[in-house]
Amino acid sequence: MNKKKLLFLFIIPLGLTLLTIFLLYNFKHSEKRDLPEIMKDKTLNVVMESNSVDYFVSGDSIAGFQYKLCKYIEERSGLSVQIFSESNFDLCIKGLQNNTYDIIARNIPITNENKKYFSFTVPITISKQVLIQRKPDEKDSMQIFIHNQIDLADKTIYVLQNSAAILRLKNLSEEIAEPVHIREVSDNSSENLIYMVCAKEIDYAVVDEALAKKIASQLPEIDYSMDIGFNQLQAWALRLSSPVLSDSLNIWISEFMEK
Repeated sequence: MNKKKLLFLFIIPLGLTLLTIFLLYNFKHSEKRDLPEIMKDKTLNVVMESNSVDYFVSGDSIAGFQYKLCKYIEERSGLSVQIFSESNFDLCIKGLQNNTYDIIARNIPITNENKKYFSFTVPITISKQVLIQRKPDEKDSMQIFIHNQIDLADKTIYVLQNSAAILRLKNLSEEIAEPVHIREVSDNSSENLIYMVCAKEIDYAVVDEALAKKIASQLPEIDYSMDIGFNQLQAWALRLSSPVLSDSLNIWISEFMEK
């Protein structure tokens, strides 16, 4: 491999890492926009991922768990909830940092690392990351079915950029003492990754179990039986500088979950 290619392979990941650090650093120094400021605007800006579980169009109406929760908050708070759809998590972070969005309404794992940059609501779901692959098929001779985590050795796994699964896959690579090739994709959705596996565009992906279960009910050739990680508490994320909004959201979400 020549020096130019080696330099290119080094610079690109470094550039992406520095971009994420820059976004997260600026996120912690954003202009204050808490519930009092939001009340003045009368609009709560929420960004979420469009998929068949959380937020989707059904006929002439909009449905999904996250959407229903947002509509309850709209009714409870008296605010107009403006919903934005964005699958790129980096852009969600940037929008939160620059006050374009007030909440990232998606299933984000509550981890100590994430708590450095976000304030989390009360837990909304408990889920885990699972491997998406096609079920064994004699006609599909190119794919190797993964039976256990050791079989991930030297396989290429597709995940969304900044997915919660990345760290777990890296740890698995250390545990099995073999490389696991992680391909992060942006400007895409978890749902599309599942369809790409089904269409044989890729062989393996990792997504949230709740979404996998929903899509697999429509695609019987898809297998999601192998866990990549443990169950994790998941919640919405907002700015660390929005404690009043956080307290109010926790009340409204708890009310909704008890219904």
